[in-house]
Amino acid sequence: MRAGSVSFMVVQLFVTCLVDGFAPQVGRATVQVLEANGQTVEFPFDQTCCGQPALNAGFREDARAMAQHTVAVLDGTEGPIVVPSGSCADMMIHRFGELLSSGPEAAAAKRVANRVRELSQYLVHDLGIEVTAAGDTSVAVHKSCHGLRGLGIDGEIEALVDGVEGVSRCDLEGADECCGFGGLFSIELPEVSSAILQTKIDNIIASGADAVVGGDVSCLMHIGGGLHRQGSKVETRHIVELLVDET
Repeated sequence: MRAGSVSFMVVQLFVTCLVDGFAPQVGRATVQVLEANGQTVEFPFDQTCCGQPALNAGFREDARAMAQHTVAVLDGTEGPIVVPSGSCADMMIHRFGELLSSGPEAAAAKRVANRVRELSQYLVHDLGIEVTAAGDTSVAVHKSCHGLRGLGIDGEIEALVDGVEGVSRCDLEGADECCGFGGLFSIELPEVSSAILQTKIDNIIASGADAVVGGDVSCLMHIGGGLHRQGSKVETRHIVELLVDET
């Protein structure tokens, strides 16, 4: 793929816990796509969790400490902070300021938040990339809750999918509805989570898609686990994998 109007040359990759621990191929694909579009990707090695799980569990002080650390690591870097997750990007953009609302760290939290860009938004709006990948499959797009409602990601992933030659996009009923994961929600209310997931799986299978594409590994792991347990051959893929693997 080729870049349109490149606004920046150096970017920081905040890879997220789930990508680091469960989907390293998403991190590698993110670097490959960014570099192919003229970006120099830097990776601050002291980065850890953004603190969202702790905050969701009610451990506000632990979340605050994690936010402090992340801000300290990233504030001394330069360029956009690219995050392949709407969930983590939403935490960094909207929650860091709440957790770090006073003193000198408040200004640093604001500086960091202003630099954070979710990956699909960065590719479409900041870089204006021209997709040159090609493939032979059909996909359905799942819209993750934090990305859609927190960041307004609505159409970016579809635009990237539509740019991949030979890949068709299937209509997915309830594409903007929760998959049932919701972090700790799926642990605290497993029966409700499973019911929501089953509706999502039924809609995916009904769409006729070969794969489900999204922007959050968390949702894709949850959906993928449900599909696997039911013996479905439908795959789950992060959007950036589609842009790399289909070339």
